[in-house]
Amino acid sequence: MSLNGKVAIVTGAARGIGAATARRLAEAGASVVLTDIAETEGLAVANEIGAKALFLRHDVGVEGDWLDILARTIDRFGVPDILVNNAALLLLKPILDTDTDAFERVLKVNLTGTFLGIRIIGEAMVAQKRGSIINVSSVDGLKASNSLAAYVSSKWGVRGLTKAAALEFGHKGVRVNSVHPGSIATGMIAQAAATASEPPPKRVIPHVPLQRMGLPEEVAELIQFLASDAASYINGAEIAVDGGATAGRYHTFLPGAPETE
Repeated sequence: MSLNGKVAIVTGAARGIGAATARRLAEAGASVVLTDIAETEGLAVANEIGAKALFLRHDVGVEGDWLDILARTIDRFGVPDILVNNAALLLLKPILDTDTDAFERVLKVNLTGTFLGIRIIGEAMVAQKRGSIINVSSVDGLKASNSLAAYVSSKWGVRGLTKAAALEFGHKGVRVNSVHPGSIATGMIAQAAATASEPPPKRVIPHVPLQRMGLPEEVAELIQFLASDAASYINGAEIAVDGGATAGRYHTFLPGAPETE
């Protein structure tokens, strides 16, 4: 799945899935612009990748920042062929404890930020009649979770926005798909599990058929595929990377569940 000669923009690339994706796309041959508000970490990842990478500070909820990112990407590497909308904000609060400002802050980053990327970078892709946009949603964009109302709302929104963009951009040569990671060993999840006796990827997760957390690199592999010409007939798809968590739920009183074997 070569990406030789392609130019990619990856948001939220300072850590976790974004950093793993930036590394993976560069390894596959792409020039990569990494964006994030975490400058020190983002620069470190870009420096690790080398000359094929450029880090730019970027608030995805600000339209002017997107216009600047596009101009500087074109100036350094050329018109982008790949956009990975990965930047996201998580809020862990029940609905009754969530004020309007906090709710809208999550939507601005997760949903409005994705919209701006699709509109601004997508316009440049449409002009050249080629491109692949990958929006990182979540399993919480396929189902719901308590204490995640703002996050769930934003990720369901990303799912719907992806399909609308796929309809509008597909016949113009630009594919748009969404990726839905489950429990991935990164960010807050990894921090919460840091005191566990085993590293997060090796901890048993009973409700997940594969019985473990995923790795950022496992999500990055899928993103690389969707960015490549190998996925040339995939458009408007939603693909879960969750170890089977959204496939269903176990009935422990019936055979076939882990506890029964």
